[in-house]
Amino acid sequence: MQRFVRYALVGAIATAAHYALLAVVVEWLHWPAWLGSGLGAVLGAQVAFFGNRVFTFGHEGPIVPAWLKFMGTAAAGALLGMLIVAVSVQWGLHYLVGQVMATLASLVLTFLINRAWTFRHPEGRAP
Repeated sequence: MQRFVRYALVGAIATAAHYALLAVVVEWLHWPAWLGSGLGAVLGAQVAFFGNRVFTFGHEGPIVPAWLKFMGTAAAGALLGMLIVAVSVQWGLHYLVGQVMATLASLVLTFLINRAWTFRHPEGRAP
């Protein structure tokens, strides 16, 4: 449970970066919300990777393979998020409502994937 709390804390920081970029892209640049969601996800993923590598999982394995796995997991989460945002906007909801739904939808799933695969300890067990 402690790792999940740490994961959620790092996720909150990464989500703040994600939402800030999303809002800038939509409100100031007038780009589509689904695109802002994707760009924000890329930024948030970088923040989340390094925070989770050090703070959540204490991972000391090779960085490149872990980063590639994390980015694969983040890409799946980002695509899901872009879909949820696009559908929610299509349904007349504010884009941030859609983004909150997308964030909640991926939190537990990405934690489980990253614990079991991305940051697994060398002896094969989840941290």
